[in-house]
Amino acid sequence: MSTRSLQHLPTPDIRRLNPSRIGPAGADVVLKTLDLRPAPVIGVATGSSPSPLYDALAGSGRDFTGVTWFALDEYVGLPPGHPQSYAEVLRREIIEPLGLDPRCVHVPDPHGENLQDAGTEYEGRIADAGGIDLQILGIGRNGHLAFNEPGAALDSRTRVETLTEDTRRANQRFFDSLDEVPTHCLTQGLGTILEARHLLLIARGEDKAEALARALTGPVTPDCPASVLQLHGNVTVLADDAAAALLA
Repeated sequence: MSTRSLQHLPTPDIRRLNPSRIGPAGADVVLKTLDLRPAPVIGVATGSSPSPLYDALAGSGRDFTGVTWFALDEYVGLPPGHPQSYAEVLRREIIEPLGLDPRCVHVPDPHGENLQDAGTEYEGRIADAGGIDLQILGIGRNGHLAFNEPGAALDSRTRVETLTEDTRRANQRFFDSLDEVPTHCLTQGLGTILEARHLLLIARGEDKAEALARALTGPVTPDCPASVLQLHGNVTVLADDAAAALLA
């Protein structure tokens, strides 16, 4: 997409918030999606950034029957039921707290013999559900979006990705040692993410400030995968002051 065409896209709705307000503000965006569509499809991210949003949803008292959920990604190489697999994280963070039917929460399958087939199958499930209405996102400190690492094609689809050393070290806090952090994953592609009707990015902490500024104000480039946000016309960004420190 040319710079000229980028100028015709609405700029992201960037909201700088007190850290305590990020969860409720994110929940408001999700609940408005439920109000607009009787059976919405919502994409969910894992990691520390969206956790306050899920806590706020759990306290909302809303009925989430009829909502379909799709995870952004999943580790490859962890055994089924591993506590740090994203299937288990989502069970703890949204399925049980929100009283969801587990059959309505979809995660890429990392246990089959052909992982590329798993990516294609996941794309098919998203399409069969009618596409994603609202995609919740975090951002990596190296600018990754989902697990699309720097260098990922801007039109990429769900596939196997190799995790960078920086990403593995950032996720080491969830494991006993760096050696236990997986080296590969299945992730929605950047092209897949861009097809969602509304993108909600949550960024918290000073270690995300540089990546967020590059994503929203730098060139659109595979070197910063999150810069594809500039190619989407309906983006909401919720950031605390630390994460937004480098934004004008």
